[in-house]
Amino acid sequence: MSQFTNKTLLITGGTGSFGNAVLNRFLRTDIGEIRIFSRDEKKQDDMRHEFQAKMPDVAEKIKFYIGDVRDLASVKNAMHGVDYIFHAAALKQVPSCEFFPIEAVKTNVLGTENVLIAAIEAGVKNVVCLSTDKAAYPVNAMGTSKAMMEKVIVAKARTTNTTKICCTRYGNVMCSRGSVIPLWIDQIRSGNPITLTEPKMTRFIMSLDEAVDLVLFAFEHGEPGDILVQKAPACTIQTQAEAVCELFGGDKEKIKVIGIRHGEKMYETLLTNEECAHAIDMGNFYRVPCDKRGLNYDKYFNTGDTERNTLTEFNSNNTQLLTVEETKAKIAALAYIRDELAKDAK
Repeated sequence: MSQFTNKTLLITGGTGSFGNAVLNRFLRTDIGEIRIFSRDEKKQDDMRHEFQAKMPDVAEKIKFYIGDVRDLASVKNAMHGVDYIFHAAALKQVPSCEFFPIEAVKTNVLGTENVLIAAIEAGVKNVVCLSTDKAAYPVNAMGTSKAMMEKVIVAKARTTNTTKICCTRYGNVMCSRGSVIPLWIDQIRSGNPITLTEPKMTRFIMSLDEAVDLVLFAFEHGEPGDILVQKAPACTIQTQAEAVCELFGGDKEKIKVIGIRHGEKMYETLLTNEECAHAIDMGNFYRVPCDKRGLNYDKYFNTGDTERNTLTEFNSNNTQLLTVEETKAKIAALAYIRDELAKDAK
């Protein structure tokens, strides 16, 4: 963690699942300070008490800032002395964004603009923004707002030589706040059938630790304006539901199909066909470089680059699809699941 030695890291939306994962990963390192920026004082107070209890020797490294990314002044108030930013603040629930699309724009698009304006003005060295697979070929308000967020990120990256700005894009993070696995566990414990939307629907799956790994990879290897994605596996929703049933004693025969919710897709895309044309394979990750061409297209009338990668769209249907056993192993490895299974064993 030498790059973070004595540095100050700001996490927007830091009381969420990603912020908690970063604190668990970083707090015992030689990082100088981690600032949690969010608008919910109750969640901040809960987080403060949690880390004071479980990491009392290093909890003083956490500093809390009340504010909202929609409010530029409040963002600037937290920006003094910051070296790096992980921008995770967002409205993420697909159905709620369908009903309140302007709210998604205010947080996901304009809020990101505010964070980047403040970061550049304060001389922050590196900003990694978190996006979602729903931004690729978006069909819902959440994905559309995240797609616009990515455009803001790439555009802002072109305007500064002092602040490196790049973006990560990933799929469903298992057991993150608002995700489906905790709901299924509660349904099983209540003796109810677990509910799923559409059995054949596929989703990329990754752990919170893998989400942090992707952000750290982007931090270290990303270039200004890059979008970076992990080569994540996927599974059907039916497969995931059966895996949870096997782990927690649910009845697979009583799984209840309730139908697709507002704005949901049958499968998700991490790289579009157009992005694949110039994506760079980096082993476990893909890097999509920023298009650095200017607005003067005249020069392309006579010359151009006709070469294209052989990659095609990378989506949750054509990636590695996990079996029930493979999905169960991936879910069982999560700390959240181990804790929940331990509760049932008592």
